[in-house]
Amino acid sequence: MAKLPESFIDNLLSRIDLVEIIGTRVPLKKQGKDYSARCPFHDERSPSFTVSPSKQFYYCFGCGAKGTAISFLMNYDRLTFMDAVEDLAKRAGIEIPKDARPADTDGSRDMYAALEASSQFFQKQLAASDKAKSYLERRGVDAKSIAAFGIGYAPEGFNGLIDALGSDERRRGLLEKTGMLSKSDNGRLYDKFRARIMFPIADRRGRVIAFGGRVLEKDDGPKYLNSPETPLFHKGRELYGLWQVKQAHNKIPRLIVVEGYMDVVSLFQHGITQAVATLGTATTPDHAELLFRNSADVVFCFDGDKAGRAAAWKAVESILPRMRDGRQAFFLFLPEGEDPDTIVKTEGADGFEQRVNGAMTLSDYFFEELSKDVRLNTLEGKARLAEKVKPYLQKMPDGAFRDLMTERLQSVTGVLGAPTTEAPKPASAAGISPKRSLVRAVITLLLQQPVLGREVEPPFAFADLDLPGIGLMVALMETLHARPDISTALLLEAFEAHADYPALQKLALTDMPGDETIWRQEFLDAIAQLNRQARQQRLSVLRQRMAQSGLSLEETEELRDLLKPN
Repeated sequence: MAKLPESFIDNLLSRIDLVEIIGTRVPLKKQGKDYSARCPFHDERSPSFTVSPSKQFYYCFGCGAKGTAISFLMNYDRLTFMDAVEDLAKRAGIEIPKDARPADTDGSRDMYAALEASSQFFQKQLAASDKAKSYLERRGVDAKSIAAFGIGYAPEGFNGLIDALGSDERRRGLLEKTGMLSKSDNGRLYDKFRARIMFPIADRRGRVIAFGGRVLEKDDGPKYLNSPETPLFHKGRELYGLWQVKQAHNKIPRLIVVEGYMDVVSLFQHGITQAVATLGTATTPDHAELLFRNSADVVFCFDGDKAGRAAAWKAVESILPRMRDGRQAFFLFLPEGEDPDTIVKTEGADGFEQRVNGAMTLSDYFFEELSKDVRLNTLEGKARLAEKVKPYLQKMPDGAFRDLMTERLQSVTGVLGAPTTEAPKPASAAGISPKRSLVRAVITLLLQQPVLGREVEPPFAFADLDLPGIGLMVALMETLHARPDISTALLLEAFEAHADYPALQKLALTDMPGDETIWRQEFLDAIAQLNRQARQQRLSVLRQRMAQSGLSLEETEELRDLLKPN
């Protein structure tokens, strides 16, 4: 894929109302020229998230989240860069340059199409199968849920899907690559899923990337069969039902992690539209990050048996290193032999909600589990618990939650927990002096109003000044001339790898005094002063050189020009 031209990105973002993009997902409140909200990327009590319509960028003073409309969609809607660009281009009514459209070099477009076709095939088979429909009716799954989750049926026999979709070698290759076919020892391809209720697994854009299949009868093989790992599907990174949850909520209040596909469907059908399921695997670190990126509150719901407890502890190990302040995790254990599907059917949505609201906190479950088989009424037992807890505390991020967990360990055992690591102090900007200076003033004005960069044509007389930040100022000016329509957000983005990027961010967010109409004159006055300083600096150099070793003919002419009155 050819790189998207910078001019296209500049033009695209100039046509987009960032306040509208963010405002449909996060409740914004007008605050002067800007808008504020509680940050959607971390949990907080008071708003530290700022959206600037004039500069077309957002910034959170709490967690540091920042960027343009593109980065917001990438982080909030979990889109790829090109997906976010396509979404915004469609909204703005402009075409992406043909030579920059993603080429199907890896065959992913064809793979998505093959999986979507497979999903449509299974849905048609369900409509034609009395046996499959009867099973779903017995399980209480209604037509609305079947449609919302795209539930289908893989027919009996080895050739249903391959006969319908694998009409040539290329199509069969795609079905095999996406995990829809298996191969026998003699090389014969056949349907992987047979006589199973089929649950399509969707990615963050709602595209089918895999399937889970459930048997209709207990003796028909493994209860659940999932797609194997493919170029599109990695089970440790995906959550069944997350796409449906995101369609039901602009901002997800909490996520309930359950174990089965039917649990998710049943909870949704009863109005509990925050359920997701891991895909036949324990909760992974990727799952944990995905969960908390979508909601600050996560409830893990497991069977109360030995297997359920083991799964819960796996979840604890995955989430503890990600328990930044504001995030909360809870653990709900159901009676043996029960699951969310059966509970919600017998107790209703209110009964299940009551159980969720009474779930154990992470801290309670953590200390309860590690205290098993430990005699806390003895010094030896307290020492054993402290040794078991400390390694977990060391893996937790610094913050109030870690401090409180450490205090709890101390209150239970009398032993101090893991020492809190002091956060590294941010290095001061190398090039920009913290004091007020002409260079700092010009850089601030350029960030606040990039159009000012057009007022001065290169070559820049001030470029050789021996002043802190002059190199950065010149680089900003050159960027503004190369991209005359660039916004503040994109100008910052262009310098994201620069050592002074944190300082640039602060200057861009500075509340400038005075009216914007006088900024142009202030800018031109500052440039004029810098040019005079550059002239004086060059005069000093030439005079010193003349006194020490003499000047060349060209330098003599330059000195004469500099000595002429302006």
